[in-house]
Formats: sequence, C-alpha cells, structure tokens
Amino acid sequence: MPNTTFSPAQDVPKKGALLSWWLAIRPRTLLISLGPILIGTALASSDAGQMNWLLSIFTLFAALAIQIGTNLMNDVLDYRHAKDKVDKIHLQRAKYLDANQFFLGGCVSFSLALLFGIPLMVVGGWPLVVILLLSIACGYLYTGGPFPFAYVGISNLFILLFFGCVLTVATYYLQTGFLSMRALLAGVQIGFLSIVPHAINNLRDRVDDAVVNKKTLVVRFGEQFGRWEITFCTLFPYVLGLYWIVQGDLWMALLPCLALPLMIRNLREIWNHQPSDSFNQNLAISALCQTLFASLMAFGHLIG
Repeated sequence: MPNTTFSPAQDVPKKGALLSWWLAIRPRTLLISLGPILIGTALASSDAGQMNWLLSIFTLFAALAIQIGTNLMNDVLDYRHAKDKVDKIHLQRAKYLDANQFFLGGCVSFSLALLFGIPLMVVGGWPLVVILLLSIACGYLYTGGPFPFAYVGISNLFILLFFGCVLTVATYYLQTGFLSMRALLAGVQIGFLSIVPHAINNLRDRVDDAVVNKKTLVVRFGEQFGRWEITFCTLFPYVLGLYWIVQGDLWMALLPCLALPLMIRNLREIWNHQPSDSFNQNLAISALCQTLFASLMAFGHLIG
C-alpha cells in the first residue's frame, strides 16, 4: 500500500501552504466553468425576457467547486493508486504535501458544490438534484473508482458533457424552466473548446502517462493524433456556428471569430514545438480562448 505523504524533489524548497493550495486547484483552467454559464444565461434572457444573475452566480460557484474538487481528487487518487512516479510529480500542483489534506480539500469542495447548489435545486427541482449529484460523482470517478475516466481514454467525453452540454443547458433551464436545442448546440460548441486545455495537458504528459499505463487518447494513438485532436476541438465549434447564421443570429456566429487569431497562434505553437512544460502557457491560453469565445457569442446574441 503506497505511502499517503507526497515526497518533494530534493532540490525544490517547500512552498507556503496558501500558495500550495492555490497551485493545486490549477487556476489556469478555472475559466472554463464561466463560458457555459455566460452563453446559457444570454440565450435564456432573450427567450424568457428576463435574466436572474443571482441564479447564474450560484451556478458558477457550484461549477467551480466541482472543478476544484475534481482537480484535488485527481492529484490525490493518482498518487494513491500509484499512477504517478515520484520523479514526475508536478511541483506546480504542490503534490509534495500530505495526501490526506488534498483528499479532505476535495471533499470540502464537493460539499460546497452541494451548498451552492441548494438554490439551484430549489428552483430546478429534481432534475438539478440529479445533475449535481451525478456531476460530483463523475468528478470523483474522473480518477477514482475501479475504472477511472482519465485512464481509459473517455475523459474527453466527461469534459464535453459537463463543461459543455450539462452546464449550458442547466443554466438555461434554471432561467426559463424549459429546455432548448439552441442551448444544447451552444453547449456542444463550448464543450469542444473545453476539451482543448485537457488535450494539451495530455499531449504534454504523453511520455510519463505511457510509463504509468495512463491510456489517454494521445497515449493510445500518438503525438500527431494529439495535435489533430486539439486542432479539431478548436475549429469545429466554428463549423457548428454556421447554424446560427442559418437561424438569422448573425452576430452570434461572427463575433466569436474575433478570438480566432489567438486560437490559430496557439495551434501554430502546438504544431511547431515538442511537448514540454512550455505547453503550460498554451494550456492557459486555450482556457482563455474558450471563455472569450463564449463571451463573444453571448454578447453577439444579446445585440443580435
């Protein structure tokens, strides 16, 4: 049974506790919870004729709590299942701290998600109860349980569903009381963009993941596949955006194109450089692009 205390690299001093927690929640990726809520709220405001920002704020807090809890559990369960070698531990995630602290932090985050979700469950009824409980369970099962999503190559599906379809549609449903295919389509667009930071992370860690038998898609199919996956997930939302032109929502389709130059630049760097820690910057940019795309799409809908 593996030791439950993380061991630091000998040449790296311990970080302060607050800094360690901050780095462990992976702040570079937290933006991706915002995009689905922005577009879900914008679509609902036009269909319902009103906008309840308080509900959207509680939705954001609940989503962030689930995302943070998933990140903390990911580090702990990787270590406890001996999936990470000591010499490849990412110090920026503060994995050299006590595992029990991070496990407790994950439990607290999931509990906060339920707390923030109380108004959502009151307004949304049993569908929101089911969504919250399933989302928290999936956050744990991402790297926990007998068949962790992250180790069998289906983590992208979890990201597409949660950070795209579920979060966007749930936000819309809370504001209007009914479902919408338009919200679902917008959620799919945002979901594909939410996969990009995760895919960049997997491309960066391909060699180490292969050593510990972590069968991500890029481990299964190779480095070039990883680059094409990132490219497809970045550009396919623009293909889906043609739907909004057909529907007469021109600005909703066109304004997100303002984010395209930054996305293309990010893709060029992914294609022109070998996977390394420098990809951390590309990961952060891809999360920013997802939020920028969603913000521009939401603004385009509101002015259209």
